Amino acid sequence: MTEPAGNGGEFEGLVAVVTGGASGIGEAVAGELAARGAQVAVLDLKDTEFVCDVTDDTTVRRAITAVAERFGRIDVLVNNAGIGAQGTVADNDDAEWLRVFDLNVVGIARVTRAALPYLRESPHAAIVNTCSIAATAGLQQRALYSASKGAVLALTRAMAADHIREGIRVNCVTPGTVDTPWIGRLLDAAPDPAAERAALSARQPHGRLVGAQEVAQAVAYLASPASGSTVGIELAVDGGMSGLRLRPVSS
Repeated sequence: MTEPAGNGGEFEGLVAVVTGGASGIGEAVAGELAARGAQVAVLDLKDTEFVCDVTDDTTVRRAITAVAERFGRIDVLVNNAGIGAQGTVADNDDAEWLRVFDLNVVGIARVTRAALPYLRESPHAAIVNTCSIAATAGLQQRALYSASKGAVLALTRAMAADHIREGIRVNCVTPGTVDTPWIGRLLDAAPDPAAERAALSARQPHGRLVGAQEVAQAVAYLASPASGSTVGIELAVDGGMSGLRLRPVSS
């Protein structure tokens, strides 16, 4: 659990739940929301007060109930928990496809389903889903991951349509390649980690990996009560990867 900084920010008095909040993007999001005044409940598999496996409906409901009992309300839900996958469409078996979709897509449904009764009571209810550039651009060796994140994007829009008249805003953030522990492990496993990092950095027009804190800032914008007219969008944090087409650098 992350306590608020007490600085009277825009989230003062609000309670936020962040899944997958113990590391990477989720950890940065939890810290940013707390710095802006929120009381933040981190849900993760370990190293947190609210232990939760988003693939298990029982633990999801137990964790969400515990948060509501602890803080008395839930105003913001950040569905960030997820896993990656590599390979073409032929490289992962059925079990892996089901495992990734169960966590990345159905996990969002489970947590949101459990949190909805509390969000409906909030005057500033917001849900932010962590999507990916993989949902909107064809990336090599990311077939399964891209399919799951494409589902997250579609799910975000459908949820936004379903719940806006209940006063619940739903949006998603679509990061490029973020410098997280998962990317670090992929780089470490590469034959030439330095060359692989350089290739991933060069793929993004601004020439570097996205910082987790940059994604956290975008999530905070989407979740903020000040963004009441921002609904059903995907906010790209990708260094221009989704929209820019630059000429090759001249030698």
